[in-house]
Amino acid sequence: MSRVPQGPSRRLLLAGALAAASAAVAGCSSDGGGSSGGGKKLTIGYFGFPSGDLIVKNGKLLEKALPDHTITWVKFDSGASVNQAFLGKSLDIAALGSSPFARGVSDASPIPYKVAWILDVAGDNEALVVRKDTGVSDVAGLKGKTVATPFASTSHYSLLAALESAGLKPSDVKLVDLQPQAILAAWQRSDIDAAYVWLPTLDELRKTGTQLTSSKQIGAAGKPTLDLAVVSDDLIARDPKAIDAWRKAQAEALRLLKSDPEGSVKAVSAELGISAADAEAQLAQGVFLTPEQVTSADWLGTDGNPGKLLSYVTDTAKFLAGQKQIDTVPSADAVRKAFYLKGLPDVLK
Repeated sequence: MSRVPQGPSRRLLLAGALAAASAAVAGCSSDGGGSSGGGKKLTIGYFGFPSGDLIVKNGKLLEKALPDHTITWVKFDSGASVNQAFLGKSLDIAALGSSPFARGVSDASPIPYKVAWILDVAGDNEALVVRKDTGVSDVAGLKGKTVATPFASTSHYSLLAALESAGLKPSDVKLVDLQPQAILAAWQRSDIDAAYVWLPTLDELRKTGTQLTSSKQIGAAGKPTLDLAVVSDDLIARDPKAIDAWRKAQAEALRLLKSDPEGSVKAVSAELGISAADAEAQLAQGVFLTPEQVTSADWLGTDGNPGKLLSYVTDTAKFLAGQKQIDTVPSADAVRKAFYLKGLPDVLK
């Protein structure tokens, strides 16, 4: 058995970030889709994951709102790589899971970014699946098995929570750190018994696996995870109006998910290179808030009044510290300082 290693030190993260900053970090790729704006530039990190982010990208909503900006979209595989890129100062805005965000602010020298939006709440689009041929039917049955997940991700956090709830310690299973595509390859080779991962890889595992739990169930039990969007401190100081425009674009995407489901499916299908049927099924597994819900006291909050996300991030950090994933738990004040709520909700009008 192997215990999950403690999260990498800030020094190691910084070294990795600086080594990869010139290419916006290993594990990500630019799709070459940038606007032909003027002298101002924005580099945005995103995931190949069904959300309003893909609608903003596909519809060029931000490019239309900021014609004087050159906008480059860079695809990432995990939150750990996003954190490295922010340390290397190669990102302005990016999608980031609530667990890697909690890690990012849990240090004496926190990563220089702030949460500015909520993309979605993890539902059945992140889940723990076990190979059918193992005969395992519940989480407790994973004892002694090899389980893969991308370390420092929301799936990693949810996996640890699932194990704890089932009475297992991380050392009771063999945890393996793999990115989604590597998880699929290892699954097909029968190198792993189970995996906690997100769409679209998750759907591939379900074809020959049994789902044991999901982030929707774990969230309902008190440990929710979310896909957030963060902005660099440098962008806040340099170009706050671009953040306002970006928030408006994200709010429009959330409205389109409700008002134009067919168009939303088409956009996600095009961005992910999957069929409309698959895109529709994947979108149905996510939990997408309305802009009004995002800025409510139940979630992100408004200027001067952070919502419940403040306690969610703090609780996540406490849990990660208890699991020896991070060294220290940030104070509520430190987490509050990592929120950028200026102008909310008025900037969405």
